[in-house]
Amino acid sequence: MEVATREFADQGYAGARVDEIAAKTRTTKRMIYYYFGGKEGLFLAVLEQAYRHIRSLEQQLDVDHLEPIEALRQLAELTFDHHESHQDFVRLVAIENIHYARHLQRSESREVLAAPALEVLTRIMERGQAAGVIRDGLDALDVHMIISAFCVFRGANRYTFRAIFGRDLLDPSLRDHLRRTIGDLVVAHVSARGGGSLPAADLSGPPR
Repeated sequence: MEVATREFADQGYAGARVDEIAAKTRTTKRMIYYYFGGKEGLFLAVLEQAYRHIRSLEQQLDVDHLEPIEALRQLAELTFDHHESHQDFVRLVAIENIHYARHLQRSESREVLAAPALEVLTRIMERGQAAGVIRDGLDALDVHMIISAFCVFRGANRYTFRAIFGRDLLDPSLRDHLRRTIGDLVVAHVSARGGGSLPAADLSGPPR
């Protein structure tokens, strides 16, 4: 699965070769087809494993003892950390969108892949609304989209952003600023008091 993940992430679905995956894992194409039913089945298994990993991390995050606003910030930062260290996941999601999610649409685990993210968010937001620190009328899926959009963009558009603006979004010198920014964006969006600040990064000097 690790080899297949790298192959699909590097070469895309169309460019990945089961023969190459088999060679790198010292097995045979026939055995891969036996276990996964073919290239499509293997790619779907890779996607499901990638999604399960981030959902597992979300469920393991101990947020119930935190104040709701801090819990949301930590969830946003966890997603930031995961996507930064799992660029294969970002690429796989982009590849699957190129194919109109036709593989995920066949998945029998779609509810399992979605539910944990919304369960954690909903629980935090309900506590915050009850405490009067998170405004009413918010949709947990909207908040999830804000977090995901920021974190995915940083990896998926890294090279075009750098080519056009001369700034590498994965530059380590920007990491703390960007990590804090996604937390601030979420807090500003949900806060009943309209809080949330976006401290400016030190971007002096030539673009990196």
